[in-house]
Amino acid sequence: MSASTDATDSPVRAPGRFDALNGRLHRPALRIFMIIVVAHWAEHVVQAIQIYVMGWPVPEARGVLGIPFPWLVTSEWMHYGYALLMLVGFLMLRPGFAGTSRVWWNTGLGIQVWHHFEHLLLLLQALTGSYLLGRSAPTSIIQLIAPRVELHLFYNALVTLPMVIAMYVHSRPAKAATASVARCRCALEY
Repeated sequence: MSASTDATDSPVRAPGRFDALNGRLHRPALRIFMIIVVAHWAEHVVQAIQIYVMGWPVPEARGVLGIPFPWLVTSEWMHYGYALLMLVGFLMLRPGFAGTSRVWWNTGLGIQVWHHFEHLLLLLQALTGSYLLGRSAPTSIIQLIAPRVELHLFYNALVTLPMVIAMYVHSRPAKAATASVARCRCALEY
């Protein structure tokens, strides 16, 4: 059988594990992922407002969900789980991107790889009770030079910005060639 093409001019191949997710379900999956990412980032923004605008002490500034559920802020497992969820989301949705949008998506993915590593380091310290450089609490590498609240606000902004740009560019491909390489129909649905 010769190599044929499908509706997007991509070579036909055996169905993959994430074909539907990066094809017909790409747009709703991206929207759900974006809601999760932006909601998490908004929690960090609210926490910064609580500290710098409202004058709350750092231990009391827990964002919106941390007020009724304080363990959310102090649980390294929860923070690591979220970082892992983000990493998995970036990897699973990556095949649906092409061209410039893929470059932006890969940028967000690269930053999230580092962010995930930092949370893994924090989790391992919390589990072992052995803290980086003899600190009194779990400490990430960059946290050695930047406070944790500000660092995680920055990390989440740094991951969210290229992700949003990737999704915008992906939904409005500038060149027909980029649209023809995409595995989904996101640009055609707007």
